[in-house]
Amino acid sequence: MNPIVVIPARMAATRLPGKPLADIGGRPMILHVADRAAEAGIGPVAVSAAEPEIVAVCEAAGRRAVLVADDVPSGTDRVHRALLALDPAGAHDVVVNLQGDFPTLAPELLRAVLEPLADPGVDIGTLVCPIADDNEATTPSFVKAACAFEGDSRTAPCLYFSRNPIPHGDGPRWHHIGVYAYRRAALERFVALPESPLERRERLEQLRALEAGMRIAAARVSHGPFGVDTPADLERARALLRK
Repeated sequence: MNPIVVIPARMAATRLPGKPLADIGGRPMILHVADRAAEAGIGPVAVSAAEPEIVAVCEAAGRRAVLVADDVPSGTDRVHRALLALDPAGAHDVVVNLQGDFPTLAPELLRAVLEPLADPGVDIGTLVCPIADDNEATTPSFVKAACAFEGDSRTAPCLYFSRNPIPHGDGPRWHHIGVYAYRRAALERFVALPESPLERRERLEQLRALEAGMRIAAARVSHGPFGVDTPADLERARALLRK
């Protein structure tokens, strides 16, 4: 595999406008995320930016960034559009889509998201971690993945994703972490597909891939990354990165 990491970023966040450039320890958040991605050592890192000011900040810090018009329907489409500019010759056969609001991301999580692609039949790799309690299991913002790990296996196929508690019965439940490793051909197929019925119903775009017959598998990790969505989250990230 020859991966590239692409981080979609846009200023128009509903709960925290200007989020990519929010100051954390004297540096914009998007640079912290790019640093964590570079520390993973899996391949080059680039930012797919909706606004010129994000590009300017990245380039001033020596990070590669591509301006993508803010008319794409999702972050995945933004990643794909940037990839065409970053690698028109197709040298990178795997594309890691990393959200731009994980400034405290553990670099080993990016290495883990590649593990499912060791199976040549898997189109998309992703991550899950254990759901801690019934409150998380019933909270719609905690997306659940229906998957089962046999013995000590670190990877398992994902059969469904939902905002409701799944699967039924005793046993572990898994929180889906929205970091993806796409085979390049899978990404190109995905963005060409129309929105699917279950995707609309659950408001989860990964269901588009499953409904089209694509295979998604997850690597299990002990805990997920901390995402910054609100001003309170931003203060927490600042405290964590001061340590």
